[in-house]
Amino acid sequence: MFDKEKLTELFGKFSGFKALIIGDVMIDAYLWGKVERISPEAPVPVVSLKQRENRLGGAANVALNIQSLGATPLVCAVVGQDDKGTQFFDLMKQGGMPCDGIITSPSRKTTVKFRIIGNNTQLLRVDEETESDLKLDETNRLFDRIATFVKTGNAHVIIFEDYDKGVITPLLIDKVVALAHEHGIPVAVDPKKKNFMHYRGVDLFKPNMKELREGLKLDEEPSTTEEVLKSVSLLQEKLNAGMVLTTLSDKGVIYSKKNNDKTYETGHFPAHLRKIADVSGAGDTVISVASLCLAACAAPDVMARLANLAGGLVCEQVGVVPVCKEQLYSEAMKII
Repeated sequence: MFDKEKLTELFGKFSGFKALIIGDVMIDAYLWGKVERISPEAPVPVVSLKQRENRLGGAANVALNIQSLGATPLVCAVVGQDDKGTQFFDLMKQGGMPCDGIITSPSRKTTVKFRIIGNNTQLLRVDEETESDLKLDETNRLFDRIATFVKTGNAHVIIFEDYDKGVITPLLIDKVVALAHEHGIPVAVDPKKKNFMHYRGVDLFKPNMKELREGLKLDEEPSTTEEVLKSVSLLQEKLNAGMVLTTLSDKGVIYSKKNNDKTYETGHFPAHLRKIADVSGAGDTVISVASLCLAACAAPDVMARLANLAGGLVCEQVGVVPVCKEQLYSEAMKII
């Protein structure tokens, strides 16, 4: 359970933080409509379009969550020199977020995820993207932007938000982690498959169960808390990670924190019962809350509980949405 005074103090600290977010940004494009019949051409629903909407997605959704929690997001990413890239910059400006950490590339597409929603249910997703790694000169340009933020004291925590779209490369990871260590800045990671084992020496690593299994090349998915912790222990040893926070979907979260005396603090917190409407973006919310807790030096169990609660809250809404700070605080206070 939470301590009331410490929880209030923790939420108050969020507003003083700047979070540097590195990763794959995208546009979440929604086509909202109503379904009343099946197509005569194929066994698929016919969606009568009522509304179009573009939202910030991927690493930019982490930025929205950071902003919603009262902190300042600084996004370092790459978009294409295309119409969608222009739309992305417009969305960032509309959200009141700085764009000086974002570079453009003539050789890449701006990632767009088109979601077709019928009767408040996601029916189909179409992705438009480039998945190849950044060119060396682009990686160096991006690192220069990152280094500028770090060296001017504009980062209390660094977040890698990896969607396997090629913006985050092993070279970039190595350079950023070394720079963060030099300046005493904690590093949090929301990984994907391609770079999974490259994130060495980070402070917080947040895989989901599928990523944990694929990253460690396990034959079967761990089914018990003990089996998960055994796998996490192996992962921590391989990556030299300070803390691993594993999300288990409807089973909650498991955390393992390595102490200075080389012992481990672990815990499993079940998911809070919710009316799930859409799980899209829940991982973005979890890493956002956990990263600000990391910057605030919150206790590992508090970080895990709060991130777990936040992930459940955003699943109650259709589409990718950031967590509401006031709602999160209110819900946390109810379970003290």
